[in-house]
Amino acid sequence: MNTQNHWEQVYQSKAADAVSWFRSHLERSLSLIEKAASDPAMSIIDAGGGESTLVDDLLGAGYLDVSVLDISQAAIDATRQRLGSAGNAVAWWVGDITKVALPEARYDVWHDRAVFHFLTDLAQRRAYVRLVMHAVKPGGHVIVATFGPEGPSKCSGLDVVRYDAEGLHGGFGDAFRLVESATEVHDTPFGTSQQFIYCYCVKSS
Repeated sequence: MNTQNHWEQVYQSKAADAVSWFRSHLERSLSLIEKAASDPAMSIIDAGGGESTLVDDLLGAGYLDVSVLDISQAAIDATRQRLGSAGNAVAWWVGDITKVALPEARYDVWHDRAVFHFLTDLAQRRAYVRLVMHAVKPGGHVIVATFGPEGPSKCSGLDVVRYDAEGLHGGFGDAFRLVESATEVHDTPFGTSQQFIYCYCVKSS
């Protein structure tokens, strides 16, 4: 089964709150985005948004230029249905994050919670970083969260790469200046805990 089919099956077979990464609101993500995007007209993309409620909260906070990218059409469709007419204000993208063609220098803020750690192959990670370099404006903000050193080694039946803050920032290279990092313990719907590492960087101008 290829990656896209895998995630289509996950989102078609499980409710939004029946996956380990579910959180009713991504408070830390929203806080970092609000720190990065002081102007509601700034452009924000949630990479791997899935059925996350982050897009709801961004619209609720008054942001006017929000995009969501996910590999699963089922996830995008479910989120659009949940948002109703409010979803008309969102730019929706379906595609593999290592292959999708996004506009050049389009986004002020790139957010990814729990995609990068699924890229277990070096070539995939390099393709992801190239996409960020291409799609984020000079001086733009990059917020990425992955499983930390004490996080799980597998998720949704797939292997993951766990990172500490230094390793996560190092995966993006010198073109990204680290602003801050943070550790978060996420309580899953199943009563277990997952350690996440957040890195907030600024792309060189």
